[in-house]
Amino acid sequence: MSQYPMTAHGAQLLRDELNELKTKTRPRIIQSIAEAREHGDLKENAEYHAAREQQSFCEGRIQDIEGKLSNAQIIDVTKMENTGKVIFGTTVTILNVDTDEETTYRIVGDDEADIKKNRISVNSPIARGLIGKEIDDMVTIQTPAGSVEVEIIEVEYI
Repeated sequence: MSQYPMTAHGAQLLRDELNELKTKTRPRIIQSIAEAREHGDLKENAEYHAAREQQSFCEGRIQDIEGKLSNAQIIDVTKMENTGKVIFGTTVTILNVDTDEETTYRIVGDDEADIKKNRISVNSPIARGLIGKEIDDMVTIQTPAGSVEVEIIEVEYI
């Protein structure tokens, strides 16, 4: 099995979700199934079928999270020395040379990526263009919209 990079924060969020599913959601669904069974004929019992569907979804999500955590290579950049180099887990502030627009991104694993929170996947075009570069480097990034030239103005290991 190959390992997938994940930040320590992302791993903790998955652990929290797994705990929630196992300790609260699963018992609630089991209770719903038990109550629906008491209503009689299971073939025509919509509550029973809905509860079983919820159970199926919950168990699938538990397996998915456990699989991700077992194959995760957890990287905590807060314990590394800041060399100014862009690596997985760093927070990078870039300046678009054409528009003078500053943007800050955190480079995270695929499962943690959320562009609304400025967390981009390590496999995204922007992250691939930035990885390995340093502060004050000029980088041309190939995006679906075309080439964008940016300058790295800050790299944080937070």
